[in-house]
Amino acid sequence: MNEIKKTVLVTGACKNTGVAIVEKFAQKGRDIVFTGRNENEVRGAERIYNEKFPNVKITGYTINSLTDENTVDEQAVYDMFEYLDRHNIFIETVILNAADQGLGITAFENPISDFVRVINTNMVWNYCISTEAAKRMKEKGGGNIIFINSNTAYRAIPDRIAYSASKGGQLGMMRAMARDFGKYNIRVNAILPGMIKTDRWEKNPEFYKNVPSKYTPLGDVAVGEDVADAAWYFAAHGRNTTGAELVVDGGNTIQLYPIIPPQNQ
Repeated sequence: MNEIKKTVLVTGACKNTGVAIVEKFAQKGRDIVFTGRNENEVRGAERIYNEKFPNVKITGYTINSLTDENTVDEQAVYDMFEYLDRHNIFIETVILNAADQGLGITAFENPISDFVRVINTNMVWNYCISTEAAKRMKEKGGGNIIFINSNTAYRAIPDRIAYSASKGGQLGMMRAMARDFGKYNIRVNAILPGMIKTDRWEKNPEFYKNVPSKYTPLGDVAVGEDVADAAWYFAAHGRNTTGAELVVDGGNTIQLYPIIPPQNQ
């Protein structure tokens, strides 16, 4: 009989923070399944990961959250977990990193379908993945579900109503899952990054040079590795931690407003 492999599932891991999370867990010797929406990007990332980490198994899986703005692709999630079952892969830790950023949506101009799209991806799709994973965790003695959330669940930013709403709702869902799944030794937690130095930071230097969120109490914003470290804590060290929020934003959430140096105002 084939041994069941304990594996980490990381959604949205072809670039940016998802890459840092995959690399953190690979460095720790964990086998990984990661997802992306574009087949070519998934295969390219899979090749790079396996060349960099030959001692662990890293598998890419192409999946999209929606069939259209109003419909979550439930069947795609069921198919993914059936694929994992067939290959004797047990997802012990789920890291829900993929998200619809909700960019360019304004309340007075965009159709309601744009709002629904963000809610469907960031809440409903993640609910579907979490519950499918939790069914297996329940049978195998426990596991971890980790939401990569956002400090915008508490601190609104301009023209991001759908995104903030989805992240606030996601935290409520996280706490309710932690309550309901705890009896099965399934821990459910959330990481709340602020601004992260992603490829958007590199592509728009003039915008990010003096953006207010840059001026944190610690004097810097997060990189992907900071979020990955938080995910590793929840997965590997937080034995008695569930329903918790770990903020990784340089202290932005605690300040009433950023202190911008006069020369940068």
